[in-house]
Amino acid sequence: MIQIHAEARMIRRRALSAILLIANPWCASRACAAELEVRFEALERIVAAQLFTQDGRHYVRGSRAARCQFAYLEAPRIDSDHGRLRVRARFSGRSALDVFNSCVGLGDSFDLTLTAAPAPHDGAIVLRDVNVSTVRDSYYIRRVRAALAQSIAKDFRIEIRDQARSLLEPHAGAPPAGALYQQDLAQFDLGEIRVTPGALVLVIEFRVIVK
Repeated sequence: MIQIHAEARMIRRRALSAILLIANPWCASRACAAELEVRFEALERIVAAQLFTQDGRHYVRGSRAARCQFAYLEAPRIDSDHGRLRVRARFSGRSALDVFNSCVGLGDSFDLTLTAAPAPHDGAIVLRDVNVSTVRDSYYIRRVRAALAQSIAKDFRIEIRDQARSLLEPHAGAPPAGALYQQDLAQFDLGEIRVTPGALVLVIEFRVIVK
């Protein structure tokens, strides 16, 4: 197996090593299997860039412009919990009516912990078997937990194909001046996902064409 570790100082060297291995005759006629290890700190940056895009918030209901009907998560921290992915975040929300410019109804802000089993789906990471827990409890918080478990299982999606593409074909398209070759990612399939104490390990099959 080719191991490619998503660490800032080593990623280009290891990606290049993977590409050179792909160029050998063993890989000429089929896709190669590899493990892409994404450390949790890198995964946090990917999630922030893709999902927490509105002032560091991820809205699961409404938007920044909605005063009385909104719900969002912020400040995500990602690690593992007995083979499951764990996300700690801050929730804020309201489910109220705007009455004479005042919000009348339910609302709260609290910390929560989400655990789930990451699974591959069409080149992306989705979350299955989602469980949401909180230290505090109330009628509103129980409603939030149930709604979040459903919405995250349905809508939460981490695109990984483009991240892998940036590693495996840094000279896609027209190569920069002085480059000896050009790489194109011709195939990418995300298979198994494993949760380790420090990272997600993605088992991928890919084929890179070196020109």
